[in-house]
Amino acid sequence: MSPASTGASTIVGADASVPTPDARVSPGGPGYRRMSFALFLAGVATFALLYSTQALLPLISGEFGVAASDASWTVAAATGGLALFVLPMSALSERFGRRAVMTASLAVAVTLGLLVPLAPSLGVLIALRALQGAALAGLPASATAYLVEEVSPKALVTAIGLFVAGNSVGGMSGRVITGWVAQEWGWRIAVGVIGVIAVACAVAFRLLLPAPKHFRAGSLRPRVLARTVRAHLSDPLLCRLYAIGALFMTVFGGVYTVIGYRLTEAPFSLPQGIIGSIFLVYLVGTVSASTAGRLVGRLGRRGALYAAGGTTTAGLLLSLAGSLPLVLAGLVLITAGFFAGHAVASSAVSKTATHGRAQASALYQSAYYIGSSAGSTVGAIAFHAGGWAGTVGVGLLAVLGVVAITVFGTRAARLQRRGLATAA
Repeated sequence: MSPASTGASTIVGADASVPTPDARVSPGGPGYRRMSFALFLAGVATFALLYSTQALLPLISGEFGVAASDASWTVAAATGGLALFVLPMSALSERFGRRAVMTASLAVAVTLGLLVPLAPSLGVLIALRALQGAALAGLPASATAYLVEEVSPKALVTAIGLFVAGNSVGGMSGRVITGWVAQEWGWRIAVGVIGVIAVACAVAFRLLLPAPKHFRAGSLRPRVLARTVRAHLSDPLLCRLYAIGALFMTVFGGVYTVIGYRLTEAPFSLPQGIIGSIFLVYLVGTVSASTAGRLVGRLGRRGALYAAGGTTTAGLLLSLAGSLPLVLAGLVLITAGFFAGHAVASSAVSKTATHGRAQASALYQSAYYIGSSAGSTVGAIAFHAGGWAGTVGVGLLAVLGVVAITVFGTRAARLQRRGLATAA
């Protein structure tokens, strides 16, 4: 039975007798809730740790006497570390198992999370954050591959959407908690609290996640890995999906890295606790990510991407207003559009790849977090040069890229269908 027919990854040394999709877990089936909740908690811990300094950048700038573009490296280093190591970590998950790699990654990341508050200088802080991002690289691609192997295809978009929803909850709670804690006790205590919360999530994740039933270990052969990566990078559809994920994250990374600086300045002049509470709009992302499957069912994948891009654009334009309610409404739309687009693109990668799904997902995650690092850095530079309008301009260019790629994909699919019809 071929990998395409079984839905299994093509792995050197893997057992070809992988259970059929009908044998996989589906909503209402045994273990589905435990699996979903465990990966939800993994998503919470990942995003809470990964972006633990983002809402605190004005305070970090103040303590170390640096500009926004310098402090933003505490975010960019973490996402950059994840982007660099997600592919090697996915290869390890092919050999040692998804659950083992995710558990080890969380263990290292939460340990570093407890050390971050002790950083004596900005340089040490950035270095610890880079290591933390590298450790977290074992989560995203491995989680997606785990779901592809263990969940029925019909429930896959919903299951991945729940994992992404955990990301949004982690990002939201991390920023809200750090905002209020930092207002009273400083950014170091705030980051330490996030570390403790992440420890609890990591322990619960390990206790709840069911042992994989459909995983078949493979061999760590660099040549095979390189061949698989080359095959994915030569697939036009996968490359378009990678670019879309990176561009969506460029918008999101830029907006949420800079928004704290904007809200501390006139005419808003908000305290740190209130700024942290602004990130409650992440709840919108939780809803939009978890309902991405229904959106694809109604509009199709490309239609859903157009809708996500349009929603994000409307939010960027609305955020230019000088009224706080309108800025908040803009953030709501940006968040909804981003999480919907991310859930659609990431699930499409898993469905498109007929072999080496862990590597396909890893490449997507790498592109996605490169976009986050680029957005954090370029968005901060644009803010320094042109204020909030500069950051919005970067975001609009990124969304334009998403729309252009989707239009190109729509045209390519239409031409392919015509060619097949002519050949028939």
